Amino acid sequence: MKKILVIVMVLVAGATSTFAVNPAEYDVFYKLNNPSTFTGLMKYLDADGEQAEYLKLVFTMAEDKMKAALKADNEADAEKAMNFNLGNAKNILTSYQYKKYLTIINLTVNNRYNEEVLLTEK
Repeated sequence: MKKILVIVMVLVAGATSTFAVNPAEYDVFYKLNNPSTFTGLMKYLDADGEQAEYLKLVFTMAEDKMKAALKADNEADAEKAMNFNLGNAKNILTSYQYKKYLTIINLTVNNRYNEEVLLTEK
C-alpha cells in the first residue's frame, strides 16, 4: 500500500513538473497549520503531545519554505519543501500514523484536482 501511495505522489509531481508553479497544488500544506485543521489532524492521527509539537514545527518550517518557493516561482524548491514536510513527518510519526497522514494528503490533493476539473467542465 505504501508503494502505491508513493507512486501516486510521484505521478502527481511528474504531471505537474511541466507547468509553472501552481500555488493551488501545494495548498494542502498551507492548510496544515490552520488551527482547526491541525487539531483535527492530530486527533485523526492519534498523535501524542510531543508528536504534535514536532509536527507543528515541521509544518511551520515547510510552509515558510513553500512560500519562498512559490514567491520565486521555483517548482524545484516547492518540491523540496513538500519532501521536507513528508520526510520529517515520516520520522516523527509511527508507520501506521504516517500511512494515515499520506492518505489524508493524497485524498485532499485528489479532491482538489477533481473540483478543478469539474469547474473547468462547466
